[in-house]
Amino acid sequence: MTRPATAPPGRATRAAWVLLAVLVLAQICYPLTTGPTRARLTVATVLLGYLLSVSHALFSRGPRTAVALVAVATGGGFAIEALGVATGFPFGSYDYSGQLGPKLAGVPLVIPLAWTWMAWPAWLVAVRLTGGGPAGVPGGAGRAVRRIALATVGLAAWDLFLDPQMVAEGHWVWRDATPALPGLPGIPVSNYLGWLLFAVLLAAALRPLAGPAVATTDRGDRPMLALYLWTYASSILAHAVFLDLPASAAWGAAGMAVTAVPLAVTLLRERRRPADRRPRPRVDVPA
Repeated sequence: MTRPATAPPGRATRAAWVLLAVLVLAQICYPLTTGPTRARLTVATVLLGYLLSVSHALFSRGPRTAVALVAVATGGGFAIEALGVATGFPFGSYDYSGQLGPKLAGVPLVIPLAWTWMAWPAWLVAVRLTGGGPAGVPGGAGRAVRRIALATVGLAAWDLFLDPQMVAEGHWVWRDATPALPGLPGIPVSNYLGWLLFAVLLAAALRPLAGPAVATTDRGDRPMLALYLWTYASSILAHAVFLDLPASAAWGAAGMAVTAVPLAVTLLRERRRPADRRPRPRVDVPA
């Protein structure tokens, strides 16, 4: 499968690693700050994550993929958040504070950027776990369903970390937070079900809109896989040790483990595989 001509792979990958390093630094600083400084750092972190994911999609797979990602994740994310604020569906009734910057239709503009930030690595993780490596084949309907399911869980499970953290910071508040998951008061179960609903719609729409380039992964996607694993490990540590949120540390650890743990095992096995047994890069021969 030939990808569209984009930026030189080495340069694009290095840029992604640099952006990831800056993002990691910003997240390390988060528990060391308080008040308005922490809120501004939250916004800056989301902007960095958004830039990382969208630029990686653009430079690794071309404009069609980047536009599809923005349309589905950013545009769709804003639409469903605006619907949620106005009607209470599908997340439940909630209101945003003014701490996250400008709003449109009651939704801070930074919120749909966060959807996009994590949607792209969650998709690539799902592709990687369903045999979409450099020597893989696109597969049939069964593989597509598994891929959508893993991408859905991979994105939605992140909210088991995100929502408790943001509610604790006062960035949004629920009008009716019952029933709630054990240990996570203040957030209704409907919120997590709403995330699952939107995540499955996002994952189902991304592949047909973005094209065949998103059906495989290669070495250039390693920064995004690293982003996903970093998000998993650092969130557990931050919630358990620095943010005094042990319940969300446990729930998030269990939820994201569905995708993060198999990904880590897969990558470790690849590193230990003898060089002569590793799949060779596919070469397209002109017809």
